[in-house]
Amino acid sequence: MQTRRETLKQSALVAGLLASTGLFPQYAHAAFNKTAFEAKNVADALKALGAGAPVESKDVTITGPDIAENGAVVPLGVSTSLAGVKQMLILVEKNPTALVAVFNMTDSVDANFATRSKMGQSSDVYAVAVMADGKALYAKKEVKVTLGGCGG
Repeated sequence: MQTRRETLKQSALVAGLLASTGLFPQYAHAAFNKTAFEAKNVADALKALGAGAPVESKDVTITGPDIAENGAVVPLGVSTSLAGVKQMLILVEKNPTALVAVFNMTDSVDANFATRSKMGQSSDVYAVAVMADGKALYAKKEVKVTLGGCGG
């Protein structure tokens, strides 16, 4: 059985090999949108990603707890069964920076993702599916935080 340290060492080695071939860093850099991740609100984050005005949709699903006991680690999930999705996003409205995660997609990927986020206060959380034509479809859920996670 591999230890965590050996696994991390192996992962770093593989990443180094990919970087030396020139394949890895270009994709990773292209996928990161600094402006979007620094956006202070949902609208600015969507604009930075080139998405249109979001429209609520029953085809997009957001999952998360109704009440988060600890705002430092709030489990959130996003999914859709729609075809033609370019990106799946998770945004937390009242965080200092709204964008939590961007998952770049193709139709060969099952659009079902989960992550954890810090939340400093109770807030609406958005799952957004950005379609290939730029349309943005979203679902919204309120998550109440009882113990703050963003410096609180």
